[in-house]
Amino acid sequence: MSLGKAVRLALQQVAEPDKAEVMRAYMKSAMPFLGVQSTPRKAALKRVFAEHRLESAPEWRRAVLSLWREAEFREERYAAIELSGYHYYRPYQTLYTVPMYEEMIVSGAWWDVVDELATHRIGGLLAAYPDPMRPLMLEWAHDDDLWKRRTAILCQNRFKQRTDTALLYACIEPSLSDNDFFARKAIGWALREYAKTNPSEVIRYVKAKGISGLSRREALKNLPLA
Repeated sequence: MSLGKAVRLALQQVAEPDKAEVMRAYMKSAMPFLGVQSTPRKAALKRVFAEHRLESAPEWRRAVLSLWREAEFREERYAAIELSGYHYYRPYQTLYTVPMYEEMIVSGAWWDVVDELATHRIGGLLAAYPDPMRPLMLEWAHDDDLWKRRTAILCQNRFKQRTDTALLYACIEPSLSDNDFFARKAIGWALREYAKTNPSEVIRYVKAKGISGLSRREALKNLPLA
């Protein structure tokens, strides 16, 4: 049995169809759900991935994209994201994966898939390959595509004291005038994460830029004295 077929069968076996429509409504998803909760999904996929090892980076990338492109249910796209981050394939996280992640971000175009790719995949590549990834993130920050801009804003969310502050601000500023909820939320979230490491700098930046509304509330949420 192929990896793709094994993934689909495993998901069907742990699905709770009565929950599918509620999940779809919550996510405002055009793609239907099977009704698979996160914990059983992760456990089922872990077994499948362990039993169906892919022995080269190109084979792994093809498998991820096949799952992604052929998905009929949203959980199958979640499976593609989990396969992309499966620990066995950590050595394959190179610059060759950027086009794969870019396709998933642009075609996924919703927070439940984009945020995981931004913070855990693109962020990992930025940490490993800062010289080529930094200009790419600056390019994405100016892109017409909202989700590429959101990715550029969020990609350092797990960096803590390693945050490249200049890059963070350079990725935020092209979206400061954007009234879209997901752009404003991303700005606030990114600043809130950096505030855990450098609260005074985030307070300074928010005041200096006159950031208001949703972005400000999110950025200063854990800073009651701000």
